[in-house]
Amino acid sequence: MKVTNVVLWQLSGTYESPAFSTGNRQSQSGDVYPEFNARSWAKGAEGPQPIREIYVEIQTDEGIPGLFGPIDGYQADIIRRFLTPYLIGRDPLATELLYDQMLRMNRHGRSGFFMTGLSVVDCALWDLKGKAWDKPVYRLLGGPTRPEVPAYASMLGYSIEPQAAAEVALDFRAQGFRAQKWFFRYGPGDGTEGKEQNLALVKTLREAVGPFYPLMFDAFMGWDLSYASEMVKAFEPYNLTWLEEPLHPERVGAFCQLKAASKVPLATGEHVYTRWQVKELLVTGAIDVIQTDPDWTGGITELVKICALASAFETPVIAHGHSLLSALHVAGAQSPNTVPYVEYLFRHQARKQFFHKPMYVPENGSIKLPELPGLGLVLDEEKIESRVRI
Repeated sequence: MKVTNVVLWQLSGTYESPAFSTGNRQSQSGDVYPEFNARSWAKGAEGPQPIREIYVEIQTDEGIPGLFGPIDGYQADIIRRFLTPYLIGRDPLATELLYDQMLRMNRHGRSGFFMTGLSVVDCALWDLKGKAWDKPVYRLLGGPTRPEVPAYASMLGYSIEPQAAAEVALDFRAQGFRAQKWFFRYGPGDGTEGKEQNLALVKTLREAVGPFYPLMFDAFMGWDLSYASEMVKAFEPYNLTWLEEPLHPERVGAFCQLKAASKVPLATGEHVYTRWQVKELLVTGAIDVIQTDPDWTGGITELVKICALASAFETPVIAHGHSLLSALHVAGAQSPNTVPYVEYLFRHQARKQFFHKPMYVPENGSIKLPELPGLGLVLDEEKIESRVRI
Protein backbone atom coordinates (compact mmCIF):
# COMPACT_ATOMS: atom_id res chain seq x y z
CA MET A 1 0.00 0.00 0.00
CA LYS A 2 1.22 3.51 -0.86
CA VAL A 3 0.01 7.03 -0.05
CA THR A 4 -1.30 8.61 -3.23
CA ASN A 5 -2.48 11.93 -1.85
CA VAL A 6 -3.05 13.98 1.30
CA VAL A 7 -6.18 16.08 0.99
CA LEU A 8 -7.34 18.92 3.22
CA TRP A 9 -11.12 19.30 3.19
CA GLN A 10 -13.09 22.27 4.47
CA LEU A 11 -16.59 21.21 5.43
CA SER A 12 -19.40 23.71 5.81
CA GLY A 13 -22.79 23.32 7.43
CA THR A 14 -25.31 24.87 9.80
CA TYR A 15 -24.74 24.28 13.49
CA GLU A 16 -27.56 24.50 16.01
CA SER A 17 -25.83 25.63 19.18
CA PRO A 18 -27.15 24.33 22.50
CA ALA A 19 -28.43 27.03 24.84
CA PHE A 20 -25.65 27.73 27.35
CA SER A 21 -25.82 30.36 30.05
CA THR A 22 -23.29 33.19 29.98
CA GLY A 23 -19.99 32.06 31.44
CA ASN A 24 -16.41 33.16 31.97
CA ARG A 25 -13.19 32.75 30.07
CA GLN A 26 -10.10 31.44 31.83
CA SER A 27 -7.13 33.47 32.99
CA GLN A 28 -4.44 33.97 30.37
CA SER A 29 -0.79 34.90 30.33
CA GLY A 30 -1.44 38.26 28.67
CA ASP A 31 -3.82 39.34 31.44
CA VAL A 32 -0.96 41.08 33.27
CA TYR A 33 -1.61 43.86 30.73
CA PRO A 34 -4.92 45.67 31.38
CA GLU A 35 -5.78 45.93 27.67
CA PHE A 36 -5.84 42.12 27.43
CA ASN A 37 -7.31 41.47 30.88
CA ALA A 38 -10.35 43.55 29.95
CA ARG A 39 -11.27 41.18 27.14
CA SER A 40 -14.02 38.68 27.72
CA TRP A 41 -15.72 36.02 25.69
CA ALA A 42 -19.02 36.96 24.18
CA LYS A 43 -21.94 34.72 25.01
CA GLY A 44 -22.11 31.98 22.42
CA ALA A 45 -24.70 32.52 19.73
CA GLU A 46 -27.83 30.41 19.99
CA GLY A 47 -29.82 28.96 17.17
CA PRO A 48 -28.62 28.10 13.64
CA GLN A 49 -25.19 29.46 12.68
CA PRO A 50 -22.60 28.69 9.98
CA ILE A 51 -19.86 26.23 10.85
CA ARG A 52 -16.67 25.41 8.93
CA GLU A 53 -14.15 22.76 9.91
CA ILE A 54 -11.00 21.32 8.32
CA TYR A 55 -10.21 17.60 8.04
CA VAL A 56 -7.13 15.82 6.76
CA GLU A 57 -7.61 12.71 4.61
CA ILE A 58 -4.75 10.42 3.63
CA GLN A 59 -5.59 8.53 0.42
CA THR A 60 -3.97 5.30 -0.77
CA ASP A 61 -3.68 3.19 -3.91
CA GLU A 62 -5.80 0.48 -2.26
CA GLY A 63 -8.68 2.85 -1.58
CA ILE A 64 -8.30 2.74 2.21
CA PRO A 65 -8.32 6.30 3.61
CA GLY A 66 -7.22 7.74 6.92
CA LEU A 67 -9.24 10.64 8.31
CA PHE A 68 -8.77 13.03 11.20
CA GLY A 69 -10.26 16.29 12.36
CA PRO A 70 -11.37 18.86 12.90
CA ILE A 71 -7.93 20.47 12.75
CA ASP A 72 -6.78 24.07 12.92
CA GLY A 73 -5.69 26.20 9.98
CA TYR A 74 -2.08 26.38 11.13
CA GLN A 75 -1.96 22.58 11.22
CA ALA A 76 -3.29 22.48 7.66
CA ASP A 77 -0.52 24.88 6.60
CA ILE A 78 2.19 22.61 8.04
CA ILE A 79 0.65 19.58 6.35
CA ARG A 80 0.36 21.30 2.98
CA ARG A 81 3.84 22.82 2.96
CA PHE A 82 6.01 20.19 4.64
CA LEU A 83 4.31 16.84 5.22
CA THR A 84 2.31 16.13 2.06
CA PRO A 85 5.36 16.07 -0.27
CA TYR A 86 7.09 13.69 2.12
CA LEU A 87 4.15 11.30 2.50
CA ILE A 88 3.36 10.73 -1.18
CA GLY A 89 4.52 7.26 -2.18
CA ARG A 90 5.19 6.09 1.38
CA ASP A 91 3.85 3.01 3.14
CA PRO A 92 1.09 4.43 5.40
CA LEU A 93 1.13 1.39 7.68
CA ALA A 94 4.74 2.02 8.74
CA THR A 95 3.62 4.53 11.36
CA GLU A 96 6.77 4.27 13.50
CA LEU A 97 9.04 4.97 10.54
CA LEU A 98 6.90 7.81 9.22
CA TYR A 99 6.66 9.43 12.65
CA ASP A 100 10.40 9.27 13.29
CA GLN A 101 11.27 10.66 9.88
CA MET A 102 8.73 13.48 10.11
CA LEU A 103 10.09 14.33 13.56
CA ARG A 104 13.56 14.72 12.04
CA MET A 105 12.37 16.69 9.03
CA ASN A 106 12.61 20.27 10.26
CA ARG A 107 15.18 21.95 12.49
CA HIS A 108 12.34 23.62 14.43
CA GLY A 109 10.15 20.55 14.27
CA ARG A 110 10.27 19.15 17.80
CA SER A 111 7.69 21.48 19.34
CA GLY A 112 5.17 24.15 18.51
CA PHE A 113 3.20 24.49 15.31
CA PHE A 114 5.24 21.99 13.30
CA MET A 115 4.63 19.28 15.89
CA THR A 116 0.89 19.94 15.87
CA GLY A 117 0.76 19.36 12.11
CA LEU A 118 2.73 16.14 12.46
CA SER A 119 0.39 15.07 15.28
CA VAL A 120 -2.84 15.16 13.30
CA VAL A 121 -1.19 13.36 10.36
CA ASP A 122 -0.13 10.61 12.77
CA CYS A 123 -3.69 10.32 14.08
CA ALA A 124 -4.99 10.04 10.50
CA LEU A 125 -2.41 7.33 9.77
CA TRP A 126 -3.63 5.33 12.77
CA ASP A 127 -7.20 5.69 11.52
CA LEU A 128 -6.02 4.29 8.19
CA LYS A 129 -4.16 1.45 9.87
CA GLY A 130 -7.25 0.46 11.87
CA LYS A 131 -9.36 0.42 8.72
CA ALA A 132 -6.74 -1.68 6.92
CA TRP A 133 -7.00 -4.35 9.64
CA ASP A 134 -10.72 -3.73 10.21
CA LYS A 135 -10.12 -3.11 13.92
CA PRO A 136 -10.53 -0.15 16.27
CA VAL A 137 -7.21 1.56 16.97
CA TYR A 138 -7.22 0.60 20.66
CA ARG A 139 -7.08 -3.08 19.61
CA LEU A 140 -3.96 -2.41 17.54
CA LEU A 141 -2.46 -0.75 20.63
CA GLY A 142 -3.10 -3.78 22.83
CA GLY A 143 -6.55 -3.06 24.23
CA PRO A 144 -9.18 -2.98 25.28
CA THR A 145 -8.31 -2.73 28.95
CA ARG A 146 -11.94 -1.79 29.74
CA PRO A 147 -15.19 -1.36 27.79
CA GLU A 148 -15.54 2.32 28.64
CA VAL A 149 -13.35 5.11 30.00
CA PRO A 150 -14.38 7.56 32.73
CA ALA A 151 -14.62 11.15 31.53
CA TYR A 152 -14.13 14.10 33.80
CA ALA A 153 -16.39 17.07 33.15
CA SER A 154 -14.30 20.02 32.01
CA MET A 155 -16.22 23.20 32.74
CA LEU A 156 -14.54 25.78 30.53
CA GLY A 157 -16.99 28.56 29.70
CA TYR A 158 -19.35 28.02 32.63
CA SER A 159 -19.99 30.78 35.14
CA ILE A 160 -17.51 30.87 38.01
CA GLU A 161 -19.76 32.98 40.22
CA PRO A 162 -19.46 30.69 43.25
CA GLN A 163 -23.11 29.86 43.87
CA ALA A 164 -23.91 29.40 40.18
CA ALA A 165 -20.86 27.16 39.81
CA ALA A 166 -21.89 25.10 42.83
CA GLU A 167 -25.32 24.44 41.32
CA VAL A 168 -23.77 23.29 38.05
CA ALA A 169 -21.22 21.12 39.87
CA LEU A 170 -23.98 19.33 41.79
CA ASP A 171 -25.92 18.77 38.57
CA PHE A 172 -22.91 17.21 36.83
CA ARG A 173 -22.18 15.03 39.84
CA ALA A 174 -25.79 13.82 39.72
CA GLN A 175 -25.30 12.96 36.01
CA GLY A 176 -22.62 10.45 37.04
CA PHE A 177 -19.42 12.43 36.50
CA ARG A 178 -16.87 11.31 39.06
CA ALA A 179 -14.60 14.36 38.68
CA GLN A 180 -14.78 17.97 37.43
CA LYS A 181 -12.34 20.68 36.38
CA TRP A 182 -13.04 24.38 36.77
CA PHE A 183 -11.15 27.34 35.34
CA PHE A 184 -9.83 30.35 37.20
CA ARG A 185 -10.52 33.75 35.67
CA TYR A 186 -8.23 35.83 37.86
CA GLY A 187 -4.46 36.21 38.02
CA PRO A 188 -1.69 38.65 38.97
CA GLY A 189 -3.34 41.53 37.12
CA ASP A 190 -6.45 41.34 39.32
CA GLY A 191 -4.92 42.12 42.70
CA THR A 192 -6.21 41.00 46.09
CA GLU A 193 -9.83 40.91 44.93
CA GLY A 194 -8.94 38.38 42.23
CA LYS A 195 -7.19 36.14 44.75
CA GLU A 196 -10.25 36.26 46.99
CA GLN A 197 -12.54 35.34 44.09
CA ASN A 198 -10.31 32.39 43.10
CA LEU A 199 -10.38 31.14 46.68
CA ALA A 200 -14.15 31.67 46.96
CA LEU A 201 -14.68 29.47 43.88
CA VAL A 202 -12.57 26.66 45.34
CA LYS A 203 -14.14 26.91 48.79
CA THR A 204 -17.74 26.99 47.54
CA LEU A 205 -17.30 24.09 45.12
CA ARG A 206 -15.62 21.96 47.78
CA GLU A 207 -18.41 22.64 50.25
CA ALA A 208 -21.00 21.80 47.60
CA VAL A 209 -19.66 18.44 46.40
CA GLY A 210 -18.14 17.17 49.63
CA PRO A 211 -14.61 16.60 50.94
CA PHE A 212 -13.45 13.80 48.65
CA TYR A 213 -15.12 14.37 45.27
CA PRO A 214 -12.28 15.01 42.77
CA LEU A 215 -12.03 18.71 41.90
CA MET A 216 -9.38 20.10 39.58
CA PHE A 217 -8.65 23.74 38.72
CA ASP A 218 -6.91 25.26 35.69
CA ALA A 219 -4.99 28.55 35.61
CA PHE A 220 -4.02 28.24 31.90
CA MET A 221 -0.49 29.61 32.31
CA GLY A 222 -1.98 32.87 33.62
CA TRP A 223 0.01 33.07 36.86
CA ASP A 224 3.63 33.57 37.91
CA LEU A 225 5.61 31.82 40.65
CA SER A 226 4.97 34.43 43.33
CA TYR A 227 1.23 34.53 42.70
CA ALA A 228 0.91 30.76 42.37
CA SER A 229 2.88 30.17 45.59
CA GLU A 230 0.46 32.35 47.51
CA MET A 231 -2.58 30.69 45.97
CA VAL A 232 -1.51 27.07 46.57
CA LYS A 233 -1.03 27.78 50.26
CA ALA A 234 -4.56 29.17 50.42
CA PHE A 235 -5.90 26.11 48.57
CA GLU A 236 -4.34 23.48 50.84
CA PRO A 237 -7.40 22.96 53.09
CA TYR A 238 -9.64 22.17 50.09
CA ASN A 239 -8.15 18.90 48.80
CA LEU A 240 -7.54 19.81 45.14
CA THR A 241 -6.96 16.80 42.90
CA TRP A 242 -4.63 19.03 40.89
CA LEU A 243 -3.82 22.62 39.98
CA GLU A 244 -3.27 22.80 36.23
CA GLU A 245 -0.84 25.02 34.34
CA PRO A 246 -0.26 27.70 36.97
CA LEU A 247 2.99 28.47 35.07
CA HIS A 248 4.37 28.11 31.58
CA PRO A 249 5.44 24.44 31.24
CA GLU A 250 9.00 25.17 30.12
CA ARG A 251 9.70 26.82 33.49
CA VAL A 252 10.56 23.49 35.09
CA GLY A 253 12.59 24.99 37.92
CA ALA A 254 9.69 27.23 38.91
CA PHE A 255 7.36 24.20 38.92
CA CYS A 256 9.78 22.45 41.27
CA GLN A 257 9.77 25.44 43.62
CA LEU A 258 5.99 25.61 43.53
CA LYS A 259 5.65 21.90 44.23
CA ALA A 260 7.94 22.26 47.24
CA ALA A 261 5.83 25.16 48.54
CA SER A 262 2.65 23.16 49.25
CA LYS A 263 0.91 19.78 49.12
CA VAL A 264 -1.34 20.76 46.19
CA PRO A 265 -0.68 18.38 43.25
CA LEU A 266 0.42 20.07 40.03
CA ALA A 267 -0.42 19.19 36.43
CA THR A 268 0.73 20.37 33.02
CA GLY A 269 1.33 19.03 29.53
CA GLU A 270 -1.08 20.30 26.91
CA HIS A 271 1.64 22.70 25.76
CA VAL A 272 4.43 20.12 26.09
CA TYR A 273 5.76 18.29 23.05
CA THR A 274 7.30 14.79 22.88
CA ARG A 275 8.52 12.39 25.52
CA TRP A 276 11.80 14.27 25.98
CA GLN A 277 10.09 17.33 27.41
CA VAL A 278 7.87 15.08 29.51
CA LYS A 279 10.95 13.26 30.80
CA GLU A 280 12.38 16.50 32.21
CA LEU A 281 9.17 17.15 34.13
CA LEU A 282 9.18 13.59 35.50
CA VAL A 283 12.86 13.30 36.40
CA THR A 284 12.83 16.60 38.27
CA GLY A 285 9.63 15.65 40.11
CA ALA A 286 8.08 18.91 38.96
CA ILE A 287 4.52 17.68 38.47
CA ASP A 288 2.03 15.01 39.52
CA VAL A 289 -0.11 14.61 36.37
CA ILE A 290 0.86 14.63 32.67
CA GLN A 291 -1.67 16.16 30.27
CA THR A 292 -0.12 15.90 26.81
CA ASP A 293 -2.62 16.18 23.96
CA PRO A 294 -2.31 13.71 21.06
CA ASP A 295 -3.49 16.42 18.64
CA TRP A 296 -0.40 18.45 19.51
CA THR A 297 2.30 16.38 21.22
CA GLY A 298 3.06 13.95 18.40
CA GLY A 299 -0.14 12.03 17.81
CA ILE A 300 -1.07 8.57 18.99
CA THR A 301 2.44 7.25 18.31
CA GLU A 302 4.03 9.71 20.74
CA LEU A 303 1.27 9.61 23.36
CA VAL A 304 1.74 5.84 23.74
CA LYS A 305 5.46 6.41 24.38
CA ILE A 306 4.64 9.11 26.92
CA CYS A 307 2.29 6.72 28.72
CA ALA A 308 5.04 4.10 28.98
CA LEU A 309 7.49 6.69 30.30
CA ALA A 310 5.03 8.14 32.81
CA SER A 311 4.01 4.70 34.09
CA ALA A 312 7.62 4.07 35.12
CA PHE A 313 7.36 7.18 37.32
CA GLU A 314 3.92 6.20 38.69
CA THR A 315 2.54 9.40 37.16
CA PRO A 316 -0.89 9.32 35.49
CA VAL A 317 -1.43 10.59 31.95
CA ILE A 318 -4.76 12.36 31.47
CA ALA A 319 -4.65 13.82 27.98
CA HIS A 320 -5.86 17.33 27.30
CA GLY A 321 -9.20 17.21 25.51
CA HIS A 322 -8.72 19.33 22.40
CA SER A 323 -10.54 16.53 20.59
CA LEU A 324 -11.64 13.19 21.95
CA LEU A 325 -11.12 10.14 19.75
CA SER A 326 -7.34 9.81 19.66
CA ALA A 327 -7.08 10.23 23.43
CA LEU A 328 -9.96 7.79 23.97
CA HIS A 329 -8.30 5.04 21.93
CA VAL A 330 -5.01 5.42 23.78
CA ALA A 331 -6.85 5.37 27.11
CA GLY A 332 -8.68 2.22 26.06
CA ALA A 333 -5.36 0.43 25.53
CA GLN A 334 -3.68 1.57 28.76
CA SER A 335 -3.99 0.46 32.37
CA PRO A 336 -6.57 2.50 34.29
CA ASN A 337 -3.73 3.36 36.68
CA THR A 338 -1.79 4.95 33.82
CA VAL A 339 -4.79 6.70 32.18
CA PRO A 340 -7.64 7.01 34.67
CA TYR A 341 -9.75 9.56 32.72
CA VAL A 342 -10.29 11.36 29.47
CA GLU A 343 -11.22 15.03 29.44
CA TYR A 344 -14.62 16.04 28.07
CA LEU A 345 -14.98 19.78 27.43
CA PHE A 346 -18.71 20.08 27.75
CA ARG A 347 -19.29 23.40 26.03
CA HIS A 348 -17.01 22.55 23.11
CA GLN A 349 -17.36 18.88 22.16
CA ALA A 350 -20.81 19.24 20.60
CA ARG A 351 -19.36 21.65 18.06
CA LYS A 352 -16.14 19.69 17.52
CA GLN A 353 -18.13 16.54 16.74
CA PHE A 354 -20.86 18.26 14.74
CA PHE A 355 -19.91 16.62 11.43
CA HIS A 356 -19.41 13.16 13.03
CA LYS A 357 -21.69 10.15 13.03
CA PRO A 358 -21.78 8.70 15.60
CA MET A 359 -20.97 11.34 18.18
CA TYR A 360 -19.18 10.09 21.30
CA VAL A 361 -20.66 11.48 24.50
CA PRO A 362 -20.46 10.41 28.14
CA GLU A 363 -23.16 8.22 29.58
CA ASN A 364 -23.28 8.14 33.36
CA GLY A 365 -19.86 9.77 33.39
CA SER A 366 -18.07 7.35 31.02
CA ILE A 367 -17.54 7.04 27.26
CA LYS A 368 -17.85 3.67 25.56
CA LEU A 369 -14.97 2.64 23.34
CA PRO A 370 -15.76 2.86 19.61
CA GLU A 371 -16.56 -0.38 17.82
CA LEU A 372 -15.97 0.91 14.29
CA PRO A 373 -12.60 0.28 12.62
CA GLY A 374 -9.92 2.94 12.86
CA LEU A 375 -10.74 5.84 15.14
CA GLY A 376 -14.46 5.45 14.57
CA LEU A 377 -14.62 8.85 12.90
CA VAL A 378 -17.31 8.84 10.22
CA LEU A 379 -18.58 12.01 8.59
CA ASP A 380 -22.31 12.66 8.62
CA GLU A 381 -22.99 13.46 4.97
CA GLU A 382 -26.44 14.85 5.79
CA LYS A 383 -24.84 17.72 7.74
CA ILE A 384 -22.26 18.62 5.08
CA GLU A 385 -23.61 21.44 2.92
CA SER A 386 -20.35 21.88 1.02
CA ARG A 387 -16.98 20.11 0.86
CA VAL A 388 -14.10 22.15 -0.57
CA ARG A 389 -10.52 21.08 -1.06
CA ILE A 390 -8.20 23.74 0.36
